[in-house]
Amino acid sequence: MRTRLVAAAVLASVLASTALLGGCGIDAPDPGATADGGSSVGGVSLADVTPAADPRAYDGPTSAVVADPAVEPVADAPTSQLPVTVTDAQGTEVTVTDTSRILALDVYGTLARTVFELGLGDAVVGRDVSTQFAEAADLPLVTRGGHDLSAEAILALDPTVLITDTTLGPWDVVLQVREAGVPVVVLDSTRSLDNVASLTTSVAEALGVPEQGAALAARTAAEVDRVRAEIAGIAPAEESRRLRTVFLYVRGQSGVYYMFGEGSGADGLIEAVGGYDVADEIGWDGMKPVTDEGIVAAQPDVVLVMSKGLESAGGVDGLLERLPALATTPAGQHRRFVDMDDSQVLGFGPLTAQVLEALAVAMYAPEAVA
Repeated sequence: MRTRLVAAAVLASVLASTALLGGCGIDAPDPGATADGGSSVGGVSLADVTPAADPRAYDGPTSAVVADPAVEPVADAPTSQLPVTVTDAQGTEVTVTDTSRILALDVYGTLARTVFELGLGDAVVGRDVSTQFAEAADLPLVTRGGHDLSAEAILALDPTVLITDTTLGPWDVVLQVREAGVPVVVLDSTRSLDNVASLTTSVAEALGVPEQGAALAARTAAEVDRVRAEIAGIAPAEESRRLRTVFLYVRGQSGVYYMFGEGSGADGLIEAVGGYDVADEIGWDGMKPVTDEGIVAAQPDVVLVMSKGLESAGGVDGLLERLPALATTPAGQHRRFVDMDDSQVLGFGPLTAQVLEALAVAMYAPEAVA
């Protein structure tokens, strides 16, 4: 448990300090092409693809694109049962009496997505830079210069409740909002397959819609189970034949190159899509700067990366030039890079099943281009 808590704290620091989305100054990638001009996989179901006998046989980069990221609320504007008192992740007792003006903010965009999926999207009054789905696109931003919260922007929206975690800062802004009389519920900052349900129900309970939270958690779990069963049907069963996979966090402009290991959330993602988690084999815990030794030891067949990160490094060619050791690996030699939208790949929220399916198609049947 301690490893996961430390990993979550480090991940939050890495993402926030390097401006995961808005601060990198790069537009979202074209859904019809990879950040390196390769193929894009979108609108494709696992049930409709026929993978190659050897998934190592493919060459070239691929973008994994969620087929339909539209919000599908489990209820239509449910009535919150208020007041509700909850004890948040920091042990603070918070009473929520009004959910007519909601802010849900975190570095992943997961909290806002969850609120919308609960059916309370019409009550959301603002967004962070990671909240990028279409239904929230017109909401005013309360982050500036990347992921820095603005107290002025938040308070100007007159929120009646703020749902957040510790991945955004400065923390003084959150305290200032609380001191202004706004109920602030601080949730667990960990994002992994293990806590999708608990995070969902925590959001719902704080907003007085526990029944909708249970329904959304159940729906998400069922979708994930279905997709994982389909992945098991196409991914190699033998460990020796699984794609050796690593997750790299890249910010070319800042010279930031991290490999995410055990306890980062990326390990569970790799395992769920049927890959072989190399980080466990080489003892790579948490999130650490990439080293030549680490890359050589990993010898990945596939590298997972965020789309804007890959673009910031100049695509596959630019990344291989910046990390020469990577060019000597099977992934580098075959240019097997799978990139995915920054706001989706490690969000672990209501879109988890769709994310797993898109990644699996990109890894095992990249020729199935929509």
